[in-house]
Amino acid sequence: MKLTILVDNNTFIDRYFFGEPALSFFIEDDNKRILFDTGYSDAFIKNAEKMRIDLRDLDWVALSHGHVDHTWGLTHLIRLHMEAKGEHIIHNTPTIIGHPLVFESKLLDPVGEIGSILSYNKLNRHFPIRLSKQSFWLTDKLVFLGEIKRKFDFEGKEVMGKVSTTKEEFDDYVFDDTALVYKSSEGLVIIVGCAHSGICNIIEYAKEVCDEERIVDIIGGFHLLNPSNFQLENTVKYIKEIRPNKLHASHCTDLHSKIALSTVTNIEEVGVGLQLEYF
Repeated sequence: MKLTILVDNNTFIDRYFFGEPALSFFIEDDNKRILFDTGYSDAFIKNAEKMRIDLRDLDWVALSHGHVDHTWGLTHLIRLHMEAKGEHIIHNTPTIIGHPLVFESKLLDPVGEIGSILSYNKLNRHFPIRLSKQSFWLTDKLVFLGEIKRKFDFEGKEVMGKVSTTKEEFDDYVFDDTALVYKSSEGLVIIVGCAHSGICNIIEYAKEVCDEERIVDIIGGFHLLNPSNFQLENTVKYIKEIRPNKLHASHCTDLHSKIALSTVTNIEEVGVGLQLEYF
């Protein structure tokens, strides 16, 4: 598997890509091309073009959850594919995969709507969509986890506003938050968006789904932004116990949390344009 970071909060010196407080990864595995999240704007498309990655040719678009910084780029992906059809440019229409709540309206005071700018029905006019709470294998070694089991009492408890559907409104515990996992020869590579469901919960569920205890790497946002001492201490303790080879903590992981994690494992720098390969 080869993973390329198209969008992140951070960029590298002398590499002239666009950064934004959002996330988008491009993944290649077993002749399949997967886009993991689409960021907030069209930055992921602009960066992909500079990297000579053609996002007109995709098999899957996997969404980690429905928040603005992970889904609002979908409107730009629609334009890219619609214009390709109009100009008779070779393209491949991807299937969107996410949790059943990923396109529901999400409301947070005082901002308002922080969920997907596109409804299921509007997006489905352009791309086929598969919604699932269950795990689903995108390739022989890469799995979409579906709804994450929440095991620990120190994470995954935060309410982020409300979910508003056509039938009801309820507290949003971001149950649509999910992840991808790659089964490498050395263990699991876990790919996360924001880890609202809890980074340790995600790791535990990944181990269960893949029947594998070894952790090679965890890439993406850990949702450790000004965490409580209780959460951070327990997260560090857990990471120490599972002994991952390294972490690529990014996006919604603050400096204080990275420093704490670095006391028990290797923390690698992350930025737009970074490419990682696993076998």
